[in-house]
Amino acid sequence: MSDAPGAPTPPRRLLPGDPAPVFHAATDSNPRFAFDTVAGRYVLIAFLGSAQHQACSAAWDSLRRAQSTGLLDDERACAFAVTVSRGDAHLADTIPGLRVFRDHDAVVSRLYGATTEAAPQTYQPFALLLDPMLRVLAVTPIGGIDGLLARLGTLPDPGMHAGAEIPAPVLVLPRILEAEFCRQLIALYETHGGSESGFMREVGGLTVGALDPARKRRKDHEIEDEAVRAALRVRLGRRLVPEIRKAFQFHATRIERYIVARYDAADGGHFRAHRDNTTKGTAHRRFAVSINLNDDFDGGDLWFPEFGARRYRPPVGGAVVFSCSLLHEATRVTRGLRYATLPFLYDDDAARIRRENEAFIATDAT
Repeated sequence: MSDAPGAPTPPRRLLPGDPAPVFHAATDSNPRFAFDTVAGRYVLIAFLGSAQHQACSAAWDSLRRAQSTGLLDDERACAFAVTVSRGDAHLADTIPGLRVFRDHDAVVSRLYGATTEAAPQTYQPFALLLDPMLRVLAVTPIGGIDGLLARLGTLPDPGMHAGAEIPAPVLVLPRILEAEFCRQLIALYETHGGSESGFMREVGGLTVGALDPARKRRKDHEIEDEAVRAALRVRLGRRLVPEIRKAFQFHATRIERYIVARYDAADGGHFRAHRDNTTKGTAHRRFAVSINLNDDFDGGDLWFPEFGARRYRPPVGGAVVFSCSLLHEATRVTRGLRYATLPFLYDDDAARIRRENEAFIATDAT
């Protein structure tokens, strides 16, 4: 660590307390599985290299037993086996709880120090146990995986892994929008209707829009009336921006997205755990704002899996503000309709990033 800013280089071999490097890799069911989205539960990751070796094969058998007994259930805990061998086709995802990363190019294995580019023929199998914030709890050679599994069985509820509840670093602010203005925004949606809302992902180096109702179900109305947009800007500038500056020492100068969003219980409105700045087309986003426009619905709460199970639900006209890099989820609406306005905030420095990354946004991005 030095005084100079910049991202630290991941250590060759991780130690307890270190954050685990994040990555995308292929599983049998997902060609680009985002590892960081599993935060919120205990995670065991076993670098097998190849299950053709006896110790690694035994480790795989231990993982399978742990899954079959319910220790690995995707709720409290899950596990991943990492193989670089194409001969390990017999290793397969067992849902819930156990998945296989096909690391045939050894990118993930090098990232974690199981092998190196200088000596790719040398592989050192080992296993890591991670806490719900994806920070290392324990490291062991692969032969010690049964000890990690035994320890996993003794750990507290994921939300209490630190010995106490860890509050999410979010700002909850009532009275950002007046009730009458909230009703005006809802009326806009009811007059004009909404379109199915997608999400952004990277494909071939480009940011593209995607629709997947299993991941997100929401309809949005884009506010086109400049007078309404200006009225929203004024309220955010007077009531929200100063509080963000006080809490986070960040001065927001720009807004992305003027929408009224609707989550409908009739079609299971929700948005599964995600981060808002993971593509080139969204890298400029700094803070997300979620302002509820009504309260006559059930479900539809916001939560941050890395920080426990606590749900956040601001009052009508109130906001939850949080960094776009936090993993968060809008839970399923189970009764009624949830209306919200959901701007992103950024500053002039981030605006330069947005301009530079425009070339990487597909023309059909949603």
